[in-house]
Amino acid sequence: MILESALLDVLPGREEEFLAAFAEARPLIAVQRGFRSLALRRCLDEGRGSRFLLQVEWETLTDHTEGFRGSPEYQRWRALLHHYYQPFPQVEHYGEALLGA
Repeated sequence: MILESALLDVLPGREEEFLAAFAEARPLIAVQRGFRSLALRRCLDEGRGSRFLLQVEWETLTDHTEGFRGSPEYQRWRALLHHYYQPFPQVEHYGEALLGA
């Protein structure tokens, strides 16, 4: 299992628009080969209400980097979401947990 992680800094004042667009975009990723789960969390720290943490679980790295990013659905995902970010997020991928609960 691979965990994709991205901090999404949404343009201030556009958070609700972003959340509506994300709700529309979510089914585009959920149908992808290797998709396991998705979590979107809003930052609770003072002054950070425009920051979101996106975590997506994939079966393999290439399911995300080649499969989803090479798909027609990704083009729609980009059109729906990418104009909300400033700066554009850095996406990182992590392997299996080394220590658990």
